[in-house]
Amino acid sequence: MFCTFMMLEKIMKKELQNQKEILIEELIEFLKIPSISADPNYKKDVKKAAEWIKNGLIEIGCSSVQIYETEGHPVVYGEIIVSEKAPTVLVYGHYDVQPPDPIELWESPPFQPVIKKTDLHPKGAIFARGACDDKGQMLMHLKAAELLNKNNTPKNNIKFVIEGEEEVGSDHLEKFITDHKRMLQSDIILISDTGINSIENPAITTGLRGLSYMEVSVTGPNRDLHSGLYGGTVANPINILCDMIASLHDENKRVKIPGFYDQVLEISELERSKMNKNGTDENDFKASIGIQAVMGEKGFTTLDRRSIRPTLDVNGIWGGYSGEGAKTVIPSQAHAKISMRLVPNQDWQNISQLFEQHFKAIAPKGVKIEVTTHHGGNPYVTPTNSIAYNAAEKAYRDVFGVVPHAKRDGGSIPIVPMFEKVLGTKTLLMGFGLDSDAIHSPNEHYGIDNYLKGIETIALFHSYFKDLFHDQ
Repeated sequence: MFCTFMMLEKIMKKELQNQKEILIEELIEFLKIPSISADPNYKKDVKKAAEWIKNGLIEIGCSSVQIYETEGHPVVYGEIIVSEKAPTVLVYGHYDVQPPDPIELWESPPFQPVIKKTDLHPKGAIFARGACDDKGQMLMHLKAAELLNKNNTPKNNIKFVIEGEEEVGSDHLEKFITDHKRMLQSDIILISDTGINSIENPAITTGLRGLSYMEVSVTGPNRDLHSGLYGGTVANPINILCDMIASLHDENKRVKIPGFYDQVLEISELERSKMNKNGTDENDFKASIGIQAVMGEKGFTTLDRRSIRPTLDVNGIWGGYSGEGAKTVIPSQAHAKISMRLVPNQDWQNISQLFEQHFKAIAPKGVKIEVTTHHGGNPYVTPTNSIAYNAAEKAYRDVFGVVPHAKRDGGSIPIVPMFEKVLGTKTLLMGFGLDSDAIHSPNEHYGIDNYLKGIETIALFHSYFKDLFHDQ
């Protein structure tokens, strides 16, 4: 078997090298489509991206390829069925992207991809919105399946579910999954929407934080007031909002919402030690985002705070006058968007309710408070003793030359726990991006080496998974 895998790996490397330019050109073509799901003005482009994926699935040999309309943006489905006896892998990805704002901070137009070399990507990276999140990473799965088919080495049944609403909360995906539960049955769900520490230090993500996303509004007087005539006599909604937000943390940077930590699952010191041993160097972390000092919950490392501890952050705040020059007003309203990242055992709906109760309770007299829950999702932990994890570990080892370590990710993919709830299937997270790839930010990019190694690793995963599946 070992010789077989060595031969397969050599075939993959040779084929990837021969097809390198084509693989890059295909990704660049895909990245030119501004599939921004949050902006209705781009609805036609989102549809165009769905059609692009449909055609891509047909080209790699999928049957039963179909675009399923939803009340929002469509879901694209395709499948490669090898045998009733073969294991089935369900691949999930998304073709929608974040808005590119602020445009002025991009060094090149966000939907005109360019390749540039960087310190962390000496072989070049593709700069474009969606390059890493998630077009580049999702496309790796199509190209891995194509690679296996071209070499007459298909291993597993592969089902693809590619949606267009991940960046706006996947509001209609659960209904699609529920309505097509039988069609989507599989032995493992495979997602590439996470990352590795570096090319030299790969990792497999074994945990994701959950998310609760809120919006708050503070209303004072019935209109904007002249600050000279009314200043010092009425509650200023912006001042009040700032005071309320500041009170949400104590001096140790712990969240002060009653009950917030009650269900937090504490991990062992041994697991914490292993995680931190393989984590990013703190000086590198500070340098990568241009800060002089880190800040966070007392008693925990930077890696702990980014992965296994819950957080509360203000994502946006506005009110009053912010145009050119001066306008002396006391605003009628002030607003903020607040997100909370959650850890295992915290339920996002429960945390949302606790936040709303607390925020309204701390409001002073003289203002009205409105709290809106936008969306959320629960945390997720995937097992490291499964055949899928073992297959991934072997594939990473073969491609990267080292055994990957397990890591918890600070981000959220709310659909992962939903998949398990509806389909009863575990998820394996095989991401290849870097933290420095600027996802959701200007100048997002994805390393060409990461892209190609990702394709190779995924193809080898399918081979290992089939053999381990039948050996169990």
